[in-house]
Amino acid sequence: MASGTALIYDEEMATHKLLWSDPICDIEVPERLSSSYEQLKSYHLVERCVPVPAREGSEEEILLVHSLEHLEVAKSTQTMNEEELKRVSENYDAFFFHPSTYHCARLAVGATLQLVDAVMSGEVRNGIALVRPPGHHSQRNAANGFCLFNNVAIAAEYAKLKYGLQRILIVDWDVHHGQGIQYIFEEDPSVLYFSWHRYEHQEFWPSLKESDYDAVGLGKGKGFNINLPWNKVGMGNSDYLAAFFHVLLPMAFEFDPELVIVSSGYDSGIGDPEGQMNATPEVFAHLTHFLMQLANGKLCVILEGGYHLKSLGESVCMTVKTLLGDPVPQITGEMAPCLSAVESIQNVRAAHKPYWKWLAYEDTSFLQNLSTKSHLLKKANSNISTEHETKITNNNNTVKVERFLELHMKNILFPVPPIKTATTGSEGSEHFLSEHVQLVKEMDKTEIKSLVSGFYADLVEEDKILLSLGSMLAILDKILKKEVCNGIAASPTAALSAAVALRHSVLFGFQRVLCVFVGDMQITPNTEDGKMLIINICEKEQPGKTSCKHYISLNWKEDAEGNDFFSAVLGFILPVAYSYQPNLTVIAVGPNRSLGISGISLLVALLQGLAESRIVAVIEDTEISLLQSVAKALGGASTPPFGIYVPPTQEKVKKIKALRDQFQQEWKMLQCSVKDGISRN
Repeated sequence: MASGTALIYDEEMATHKLLWSDPICDIEVPERLSSSYEQLKSYHLVERCVPVPAREGSEEEILLVHSLEHLEVAKSTQTMNEEELKRVSENYDAFFFHPSTYHCARLAVGATLQLVDAVMSGEVRNGIALVRPPGHHSQRNAANGFCLFNNVAIAAEYAKLKYGLQRILIVDWDVHHGQGIQYIFEEDPSVLYFSWHRYEHQEFWPSLKESDYDAVGLGKGKGFNINLPWNKVGMGNSDYLAAFFHVLLPMAFEFDPELVIVSSGYDSGIGDPEGQMNATPEVFAHLTHFLMQLANGKLCVILEGGYHLKSLGESVCMTVKTLLGDPVPQITGEMAPCLSAVESIQNVRAAHKPYWKWLAYEDTSFLQNLSTKSHLLKKANSNISTEHETKITNNNNTVKVERFLELHMKNILFPVPPIKTATTGSEGSEHFLSEHVQLVKEMDKTEIKSLVSGFYADLVEEDKILLSLGSMLAILDKILKKEVCNGIAASPTAALSAAVALRHSVLFGFQRVLCVFVGDMQITPNTEDGKMLIINICEKEQPGKTSCKHYISLNWKEDAEGNDFFSAVLGFILPVAYSYQPNLTVIAVGPNRSLGISGISLLVALLQGLAESRIVAVIEDTEISLLQSVAKALGGASTPPFGIYVPPTQEKVKKIKALRDQFQQEWKMLQCSVKDGISRN
């Protein structure tokens, strides 16, 4: 299995710069590249990556997407003087030429293709290319929006041609719509293009009707173009996560890409003068973590926009840390999407219902009267500040955001535990030991006795049961002390082990512990104080137990044909878990489990975005392949196979909807339509 993260950076690309005064283009500066690279160095991330050299993209490669005429115009600018360059630049919307622009743009194309080659050949598992000029706005015959050649679109065509790929996912989280990519692939069902972007009802650049949610693709490409318009500024972490849970990820898992390419613009982050959004850098770690679960981990991140240098640099670092397999920092902010975000999510789901199996039984309808329409009228009637005043505001804001980010990053970053995954030398563990799983010593009998004497003492009188807790407690202790990130223990009594783990973690001082229990949970701890949230996935309702805010029973029997659990994880479990924001996650697999190995692996892989990736997995099963798969998911060295995607039945969609209706006021990340009752403006 491929390992390692490629980093492609060439300071030559910083020679492309604006030679004259232009208030629109003056934010696209060479420092965008150099300061991002310096920030990577300051976190000691450069030396942890695999350096891959950039190269110039060939003319043949550029012509995979662009016209010969466009290539010739770009080529001709190399010998032009400033006046001539300015004249040619004026033919395009928001673009500038420099004598080195053609060379830099070819390097940007070549660097992107080098990354595709490194990932597809298995030289590395994933990687990032820091490139300039960006690419996602450029069209077949025109430069546009700081972009000359469409790096990501060329990469997708190149990957199809060279590696015979039939399904490529492009995720564009830049704050502007990548209309160039949309135009190139809108009739192509082999490329699924997802873009969220500041839109404000077509008021924001590029101000196109076809950037709205109803542009779903053309001809055979219908359903393969996903536009999620943000109709107001100030979108935050919860809005971005909601878009992934309720739109992108269900589509991506159904599409089942062979390669994922990110048009990675960080102008959707806090402090950016273009985006004016509030998402903090760690959200990009979470988004990256989700995308790493697709395409067997084959993920290429290509830089697009990002114009607040500190915000850009920190966001790049968050992305790279996650690509390297570091634990994901806790997400910050209120976990509730705003009304406008939910309106957009609802409309996208309604627009795509005819094309996607996962949406077939969803109760979706279009919303016409959007809450943000009135804001637009106010904006139109208000006095627009002068350009000079806007500049001053932006400068003040830049300094404020820099100070905020300085403190914020100190608060959320933490030392990475020296060991990723631990287990004990208990019976069966030798089958899943790999270089990524380390042995720790079990606790002895007297230690366990003193630990559990205060709780469940009546249940652990037998030596056999007492000793079975030794494995789990030894691992949990290491996780609590931050010596290891996560761990796996085989146990003959998963329910008891989980109950003891929960109680022990709360006594240790954790305020919120999430437990996902698969199978019949014979012992249910008291969850009334809110310090535990239990989601019990079982075939039938447990007698005498009713669902409430902190104990939720999800009755689910996995489809015999394959894995239909995606809809439950993405549509319910992840939104609830992210709303709760646990400090620790306990995943326990007990008797009569109703999920297969692929469903359990999916759960383990996706829940690692929470609690700084602190997970203890307790498996009551001697099935070696289950232990191996969970260990693989925890170790993060490769993506475990999630099995064949099966769309949910009508009955199961109804079940998720009923749970969503029941709990969305408590766990607000469940909200994906306006009739769900939104509480945050």
